[in-house]
Amino acid sequence: MAAPLAERLRPDTLDDVVGQHHLIGEGKILSNILKVNEIPNMIFYGPSGTGKTTIANICAKSAGKTFYKLNATTAAVKDIKDIISTLDTFENRNGVLLYLDEIQNFNKKQQQSLLEYIENGKITLIASTTENPYFYVYNAILSRSTVLEFKSVDCSDIQRAIVNGIKRLNEDYPDIEITIENDALEHISMCSNGDVRKSLNALEMCVKSQLYNYSDKINITIDIAEDCTQLSSFAHDKNGDNHYDVISAFQKSIRGSDADAALHYLARLIEGGDLLTACRRLLVVASEDIGLANPNAIVVTKSCVDSALQLGLPEARIPLSEAVILLANSPKSNSAICAIDSALSDIKNTNVGPVPSHLKDTHYAGAQKMGRGLTYKYPHNYKNSYVSQQYLPDNIRDRVYYKAGNNKTEQMYKKYIDDLKNGEK
Repeated sequence: MAAPLAERLRPDTLDDVVGQHHLIGEGKILSNILKVNEIPNMIFYGPSGTGKTTIANICAKSAGKTFYKLNATTAAVKDIKDIISTLDTFENRNGVLLYLDEIQNFNKKQQQSLLEYIENGKITLIASTTENPYFYVYNAILSRSTVLEFKSVDCSDIQRAIVNGIKRLNEDYPDIEITIENDALEHISMCSNGDVRKSLNALEMCVKSQLYNYSDKINITIDIAEDCTQLSSFAHDKNGDNHYDVISAFQKSIRGSDADAALHYLARLIEGGDLLTACRRLLVVASEDIGLANPNAIVVTKSCVDSALQLGLPEARIPLSEAVILLANSPKSNSAICAIDSALSDIKNTNVGPVPSHLKDTHYAGAQKMGRGLTYKYPHNYKNSYVSQQYLPDNIRDRVYYKAGNNKTEQMYKKYIDDLKNGEK
């Protein structure tokens, strides 16, 4: 059985790799490394289909070392020990280059088993991962490796890969002339989401779907392209690194008052079936980013979230959309989160001292003998239910945590308190 088109087209040199222009090219780090054939320990981090495995293979061929390849999803410590047992043999006298794919699936013990040999240079490690290595890779491995981030491939580069794929398919099917229309080319490149492998798989599917009905020519039209890409245009991993990027972009878009962007990221979460995350994040945003600038926002958001959870998808999208639009278009204030975080910082880092005696509990026999509550002033006994007295502990008696935001609502409350304290009300 023939290998997939993406595998048949896998480049043998950096010149044939599409994308990753920040790593490949004149004066770029990977090109410079291969020129001197001094391969360091590296971790390739980025989405699927961006060239991590391809470039690892190219590095291995130029290293002059015995090459081993393991996939961490299926490999075990025994596989590593088998490689280690060959290190001092004549065959491996120049050392070993180990390519470890999906390293995030190795636990700490498995990663530690490599450490000694990476340290003494007997093993050169190239690892790849789709997850953030700073979350999943053991610190000792990270400190001995260079992390290179691979980025999603842009549409123009993916189109170049598709054109190369057409050439290869014409070689594979010499009796058929295979062509692709421009709008189909653009559609496949757009639907691949920066994944070269996905685009080539879609291209191959387009051709194979027409083999039953060809004479001597297959022309890939937009209709054919849409049929073969309709289920592959979006992917959302609830446990993946990209999941947290989407959540981050979701909150930052609302904070930045961009309702359209916020709705886009909400749609990503909904399409991924992640209703609970969307609901939780909206409740956070209502308090953290809108806060006292629109105190009713949390009330409306809570109602929308409750409705969404009761309805379930797909209807849940409607109240969630309402909440997103409300929050994005509301005035913003982070005074509440700043105030409590400042207070928590004092608790953790400062000797705040005891509660003042006049504020201590007096609801027990003997409290007065201990001097508790003797000088407390009951505010409701005074004009406008206010009287000046110390509430903070002595050590931080002048501390100010809450600073009113520059918005209509908080400034109104600030004026009320200022007037109260100045005796003008």
